[in-house]
Amino acid sequence: MKLRSIVLITVLFSSQLGAQNWFDPKLIVKHISVLASDSLRGRGTGTEDERNAADYVIAQWKAAGIKPKGEKDSWFQEFDFNAGMHGKGGRSGKTNNIIGFLDNKAATTIIIGAHMDHLGDGSDGHSLDAHAKGQIHNGADDNASGTTGVIELARFYGMNKETEKFNFLFICFSGEELGLLGSEYYANHPTIDLAHVNCMINMDMIGRLKTDKPVLEVSGVGTAAEWMDMVKSFSSAAMEIKCDSAGVGPSDHTSFYNKQIPVLHFFTGTHSDYHKPSDDVEKINAQGEEAVLMVISGVIAKLPTDHKLAFLKTRNPSMGSASAFKVTLGIMPSYAEDAAGLKVEAVLDDKAAFKAGMKDGDIITQMGDIKVTGIQSYMEGLGKFSKGDKTKVTVLRGKETLVLDVEF
Repeated sequence: MKLRSIVLITVLFSSQLGAQNWFDPKLIVKHISVLASDSLRGRGTGTEDERNAADYVIAQWKAAGIKPKGEKDSWFQEFDFNAGMHGKGGRSGKTNNIIGFLDNKAATTIIIGAHMDHLGDGSDGHSLDAHAKGQIHNGADDNASGTTGVIELARFYGMNKETEKFNFLFICFSGEELGLLGSEYYANHPTIDLAHVNCMINMDMIGRLKTDKPVLEVSGVGTAAEWMDMVKSFSSAAMEIKCDSAGVGPSDHTSFYNKQIPVLHFFTGTHSDYHKPSDDVEKINAQGEEAVLMVISGVIAKLPTDHKLAFLKTRNPSMGSASAFKVTLGIMPSYAEDAAGLKVEAVLDDKAAFKAGMKDGDIITQMGDIKVTGIQSYMEGLGKFSKGDKTKVTVLRGKETLVLDVEF
């Protein structure tokens, strides 16, 4: 990896924040190695393996001085789940969010969260691997990396509680892979008064920061007036921060935005290992995750302490269910704004885009008669096609403009 760029990022943030060595890449690797180990078999929702992952997180929280804030003074919040598509016809049972609290006797609380569950052995049908069933999906980036972020931020704030001006609620959600089940349940059954929550910070896939031209994607900057300037202050030549104003997206921050709580969602981008057995710890960029955690703690350090953030409603992309679309292009899109169109983070094997010759990094600017300017116009356009339809898709690939023939 290009270590020089990552070192530059951490030195830059250390000088901005007046501290060094807040987060340790060796600990990041240690946590992800445990959570994404074959012995935990992909942390499937409601499995004993997911519970064992929860026990590991809780042990780290206890060492950091975090106290339980689940149901009945426990670490756990139980809820029902069904692993079938759209919550029907699949494996069902009970699972748990795990919840910890750092009480600094402050007026407001910051929620720091990430989902802990992943796809298990691929049997529930959510894998993107053609031969998924029976293969362990370790989910090192998705989302052992985010869970590790919660562990490390809990450790950091636990060590510095005497100087902190906020309380912190740490949550590792279950059921995210099945449709944000755990975060939605918590938002509707909170264990603290949400009226005193200042904001919610969500981490989902923060372990694969690119080593050439590092880009951190941050969504939700439109949900509070202060967010944009605070977040952008950490953007530099060493690591660009791309912002999206929308408070709604395909991760757990959406559940809190829907309760009119300001949110930020941190994401280092998708990749060809997304929802496949190949998402393993060896591909994690631990120094990159260290840089992401420094940005998060830096943003929190800049928050005003004399008032609670005021929630702002944002214009959000459609988050309709998959059943609203008759076809799929077969790409993983970037959710960060791009003036040129919609960036393709990854092309999925044997899908329409793959067969048309689309490549990772292409930027879609036109789909048939539809001008694509971002995720919303892309999703609206996709809804106009049916299986068997053919169209032309215009993409930018570097400085070249290509027109590809796509059949859905």
